[in-house]
Amino acid sequence: MIICVASGKGGTGKTTVATNLAVSIGDGAQLLDCDVEQPNAHIFLKPTITQTEKVTTPVPEVDLDKCDYCGKCGEICQFSAITVVADYVLTFPELCHSCKGCMMVCPHGAITEAPRELGVLEKGTSDSLEFVHGRLRVSEAMSPPLIEAVKKEIDRAKTSILDAPPGTSCPVIVTLKGSDFVLLVTEPTPFGLNDLRLAVGAVRMLDIPMGIVINRCDAGDDCVVRYAESEGIPVLMEIPDERKIAEAYSRGVMIVDAFPEMKEKFENLYEEIRHSVE
Repeated sequence: MIICVASGKGGTGKTTVATNLAVSIGDGAQLLDCDVEQPNAHIFLKPTITQTEKVTTPVPEVDLDKCDYCGKCGEICQFSAITVVADYVLTFPELCHSCKGCMMVCPHGAITEAPRELGVLEKGTSDSLEFVHGRLRVSEAMSPPLIEAVKKEIDRAKTSILDAPPGTSCPVIVTLKGSDFVLLVTEPTPFGLNDLRLAVGAVRMLDIPMGIVINRCDAGDDCVVRYAESEGIPVLMEIPDERKIAEAYSRGVMIVDAFPEMKEKFENLYEEIRHSVE
């Protein structure tokens, strides 16, 4: 089973839920941090990294000896990553989405592929938990290919917990696709509710079962609970707004380690998800 932990905005406790859920499942689980722009699951899991590899994406490389400057490559590119100016071809690798359209339409085979580094993929273990995350290269904007590289490490024989990027943009959609269940983490505030609505809309477009976790549940009002009831979305867990939990988080300590009684709640959360999927 693939469980994606997502949120409509940052700072709701998404990584807290993802890491504590993964640890509570125990053997036969893996956590994949797909928030490649700012991965932080490792702060809590403290994995031993055993493998690191570069991740690249193909971008066009033009052989000017073969090119007749017909301009077809620039016409097909919807992202302005390649264009013909007089008797020269300009490429902008940072804009390229690696669709290979320019290669397909080139009548002389003047365009080939060249790799462009996006970041690194790191794999390791945290006790019995398998750990994978990606680190996007500084100043790099193209995160979906790196997220896809992280997701290729999903082991269907295990329960995989995906820690998604915040929001509802392209990186989030790439992470959500193929999941069996989406766990939306929110907080009971007007901002939390607004972004939860956006996240629910994205998940419904992908037709994936979902549930809600309310973090700092007693810090606001009942707006999220009322919204969930009106939309028929189950609230599967509530995490109280306690100073000790915040203090543990600030030290990079897992909730289930600082408060062993919380482990049963995360175990129950997993059972609720499993029954929903079945």
